[in-house]
Amino acid sequence: MSDLKNLLLGVGAFLFILIAVNSCDNRRSQNLSHSYHEQQPVVNQSVNIITTSEAQDGLDLQAVTALLKTVKDAAGLEARLNSTAEPRINNLDLDENDEIDYVKVDEYQEGKITGFSLSTELAEGDVQELATIEISRDENGQAQVQTQGNPQVYGNGHYYRHYGPSLTDYLIMGYIFSNHRPYSSPYGYNRYPSSYERSKPVSQSAYQSSVGRVDKGGVTRASSAAFPSSEASPNKGRSSDRIKAPLKNPTASQRAFQANNPSRTIRRGGFGSSSSRPSSSASSSSSSSSSSSSRSSYSSSRSSYSSSRSTGSFRSSSRSGSSFGGGK
Repeated sequence: MSDLKNLLLGVGAFLFILIAVNSCDNRRSQNLSHSYHEQQPVVNQSVNIITTSEAQDGLDLQAVTALLKTVKDAAGLEARLNSTAEPRINNLDLDENDEIDYVKVDEYQEGKITGFSLSTELAEGDVQELATIEISRDENGQAQVQTQGNPQVYGNGHYYRHYGPSLTDYLIMGYIFSNHRPYSSPYGYNRYPSSYERSKPVSQSAYQSSVGRVDKGGVTRASSAAFPSSEASPNKGRSSDRIKAPLKNPTASQRAFQANNPSRTIRRGGFGSSSSRPSSSASSSSSSSSSSSSRSSYSSSRSSYSSSRSTGSFRSSSRSGSSFGGGK
């Protein structure tokens, strides 16, 4: 009877120890799992930034054409183009020197056409024609307004038209059809009127928001000319080799310059940013490597623990940490 009692006590003690060991093993497994998920290190991720802006984005020709409704003469057109008053019309920075380019206006006449050449001078004598605005009267005395973007800046077939504006539609019509001397801008590179305020270009979104407030009623986009353009523009064929902003149809010399002086508005780069969880493919790979390392460490810990059980002592094995490498 005494032997049976001892046997039962031994079996009970064995079962108690087995349950305690299994419970301890489960808690250790859970702790290791929680430690792995909760202690993932901060990652420096490489964030690519891609921004694009073209030269044509700095001067909305539909808004420029609509200015003829509110200005009285060519000098007034030039002043309004270069004004910082809202709504802003000009946001050009062709040479990307953080300063809005001054736009000159030169008037010309040929037959029934009166035109305005819009240009900018990036250095002494280095002129880039931007666009022409031409007003023609047909046989019925109706006026047509046609603005053409320079092909280098705006690409081919970039036109805006307004057919049939009257003297009341466009204030400038009285000036155009009067007897006067054509206006030729006296200003240019480092030669500005006393009222001119140099300013930095605004963001593209801010510019679009501003120029969007211009009344452009009646001015429509077209891919072809309403009437043959004049050849009398004083700046016809003039192009600058100092333009960094991306062009639609650059000349060979402009293309060569831009190859050696790339625009800063088209760039690909990165900067370090902190994140508690990796999101890029590189971080995922690193996370996978770290996860494998942690599982290996956990297996090693269990092996050490099992070895301790076999010798009758309970020793905890410390888990070796792992780290992520992050790109700058």
